Amino acid sequence: MIRLLIADDQALVRGALTALLSLETDIEVVAEVGRGDEVVDAARASAADVALLDIEMPGIDGIAAAAELREAVPHCRVLMVTTFGRPGYLVRAMQAGASGFVVKDTPSAQLADAVRRVANGFRVVDPSLAAESLAQGDSPLTERETDVLAAARTGGSIADVARILHLSEGTVRNHLSAVIGKTGARNRADAARIAESNGWL
Repeated sequence: MIRLLIADDQALVRGALTALLSLETDIEVVAEVGRGDEVVDAARASAADVALLDIEMPGIDGIAAAAELREAVPHCRVLMVTTFGRPGYLVRAMQAGASGFVVKDTPSAQLADAVRRVANGFRVVDPSLAAESLAQGDSPLTERETDVLAAARTGGSIADVARILHLSEGTVRNHLSAVIGKTGARNRADAARIAESNGWL
């Protein structure tokens, strides 16, 4: 029996996934959470074999939760299931230790099969997303540029971003200028939109 943890911030989606996957004779849903920062504790408490994680959740996102889970509960494998099939998300999820990545419109029989394959140590990736990810390549942004853009996307001033990240205002301006150049954006708001749509943020 595969012991499964489901993490999704939408109760209706979480309930539907639980109902569908509980119909499988070899899968038992042993825990459900609605926040990324609850994943590790739930995986420990339930002795889950596989964690089915959404990406966009409160607390921490699913990619960060996957990285924490790999450190804290290494035997629990991760299958990302998301509405947002963005190539950058796939790359970041795999770097964080996920074993699989599928989109939420995957038929239930295929999702159950993905859970089984991940539980058995295989990698499972949505084929069209894998092809798109290979064509696109990695994010052009450095880690620091990504941090600066993430802090700047809420519309705060250069001084606000500098204070949050403990950088000088000149350094923040330089990073934002580099980000705008690399993304081909008109301004930092456009750069944030482009980065989000590609899954780089």
